[in-house]
Amino acid sequence: MNRTAFFFALPAFMLLIDWYVWQAVRTLMRSTSETTQRSITFIYWGFTVFALLLYVAMQYLPPDSIGKNTRTFLWATIAIPYFSKIFAVLIIFIDDIGRFFKWLVSLFYKPEVGEAVVNNSREATPTTTTVPSDTISRSDFLMKTALITSAIPLVGFTWGIVSGAHDYRIRRIKLPLKNLPSGFDGMTIAQISDIHSGSFFNRTAVKGGVEMLLGQKPDMVFFTGDLVNSHAEEVNEFITIFDKVKAPLGVYSTLGNHDYGKYVQWSSPQAERQNVLNVIAAHKQMGWNIMLDENKILEQNGDKIALIGVQNLGFGPAALRAGNLAKAYEGTQDYPVKLLLSHDPTHWDAQVRPQYSDIDVTFSGHTHGAQFGVEIGDVRWSPAQYFYKQWAGLYQEGDQRLYVNRGYGYIGYPGRVGILPEITIFELTKA
Repeated sequence: MNRTAFFFALPAFMLLIDWYVWQAVRTLMRSTSETTQRSITFIYWGFTVFALLLYVAMQYLPPDSIGKNTRTFLWATIAIPYFSKIFAVLIIFIDDIGRFFKWLVSLFYKPEVGEAVVNNSREATPTTTTVPSDTISRSDFLMKTALITSAIPLVGFTWGIVSGAHDYRIRRIKLPLKNLPSGFDGMTIAQISDIHSGSFFNRTAVKGGVEMLLGQKPDMVFFTGDLVNSHAEEVNEFITIFDKVKAPLGVYSTLGNHDYGKYVQWSSPQAERQNVLNVIAAHKQMGWNIMLDENKILEQNGDKIALIGVQNLGFGPAALRAGNLAKAYEGTQDYPVKLLLSHDPTHWDAQVRPQYSDIDVTFSGHTHGAQFGVEIGDVRWSPAQYFYKQWAGLYQEGDQRLYVNRGYGYIGYPGRVGILPEITIFELTKA
């Protein structure tokens, strides 16, 4: 579908949704006063007009005329209500299916014995049925269900912006490693991932998350990619926050798919490359040791383990492959424990496990857990699981482990529902 066709198709789709949901609203306001009906009608269709005008304005406003966060929130103002209304449409459709089958039955209706045909029409013996006044018809029930069903995601996604976006949670994970040298037994590592600084709208809350991390006093910190959404300058106003992230054994980082600026148009290949160099420079300015297909030998109490870091290596559809694990791995063969920073968890099954069985733990991010889902005890669900085999938390195959961090930031939808931003604290122990 070309741009012009999409420009007209989306408003038509929005109007169709509004008309369909209006059937439920109109059904349920029948018993209200005329004044109330007029007010509801004005509010309902007034929002439709507002949303359509806002949609048109967003198409024509120059990209730099409003801030990126304002633009994101304006799109959310349109998207969240219409996404919520789709749930109502599904319920109303059930009622319409019932009406359709009733209509089919009426086409084949035969007069029962005892009915008289008068003037070529059916006349049945009048009957009186008493219906309790408080009984709700099936149709009214479905209309109420539709509107309530629509209200749940509307409230949920709004709350996900107000509260969930920066509701940082600390998750503690023990990593028992059979070859772990004694000098590293009990060492703690903090991991954050997917900062997406271009999406932040609450600087104070972001700073609060960093303070939570520092309060854990980790021995070492890993950052597993996606510092920005696309442009290096997105992180500029947050450098003075993230440069506070320090640890005795250092902060180590790598690049994620968004750090390469592949999702925007550049004036030239040189401009695109310079943007990546600027992202790398931001890591260094914050005092982070960025690892670009390389390794570092960590020493503690006379013992040594290897830390490996690769550029983005994704193996899903249209995934970005920029790294070289063979290059990064070279020289680490003789060390008893190897830890790998690799942004995309699809790398684990595609290359790490089949080709590098001595890499003990891979630290990834990328999925965000879709920023939406349910995690209650052992019950876990997210749309991310339909796209990624490993989408959040700890996974193990044999002696190898993968941890997928749920992310520190967000992108697209400026919030989180159920899958909250994460600071992970690992403790290495000798198995």
